[in-house]
Amino acid sequence: MDVETITSLGRESLKLALLVGAPMLITGVVVGVIVGVFQSVTQIQDQTIAFVLKLVAMLSTLAIFLPWIVAKTVEFSQNALTNIPEAATFFWK
Repeated sequence: MDVETITSLGRESLKLALLVGAPMLITGVVVGVIVGVFQSVTQIQDQTIAFVLKLVAMLSTLAIFLPWIVAKTVEFSQNALTNIPEAATFFWK
């Protein structure tokens, strides 16, 4: 395992983190904007409405995407664990 392989492993781990977190973050932003517009139009300025709605939407999104998230994480972990012997020989040269 060389430096390029280690760098690509780090890059893949960052891409996985962004990919796994994206559905919940996008849902939170969309619901936050919709609730913000609704609160601006109706002049209701209660912070708990936005918080509770975002929380429910993000937890629902997590429940929907959880099998996919687990599959992606397991796939990445198996790939990383398979390459451990190569990484050990690289560091002990």
